[in-house]
Amino acid sequence: MDGIRYAIFTDKSIRLLGKNQYTSNIESGSTRTEIKHQVELFFGVKVIAMNSHRLRGKARRMGPIMGQTMHYRRMIITLQPGYSIPPLRKKRT
Repeated sequence: MDGIRYAIFTDKSIRLLGKNQYTSNIESGSTRTEIKHQVELFFGVKVIAMNSHRLRGKARRMGPIMGQTMHYRRMIITLQPGYSIPPLRKKRT
């Protein structure tokens, strides 16, 4: 899947899992229809809503030079009742 980078697990995103909503960072150039199509094909689910917002990069200093990390987009994907995305693989210890 080219458009979706990785899933997000924050307090808010974990709370949204109870409402059948999944949060992930996506590439800035991806469109909603591309992401919806990729999620439906890859996971075999039905998407009913998608909300996205753009997050600014953080300021970073490298010696005397002030820089910035890349901007990115975050998308909240709502699935139809009865569908779910399987949990991610557990990290090895």
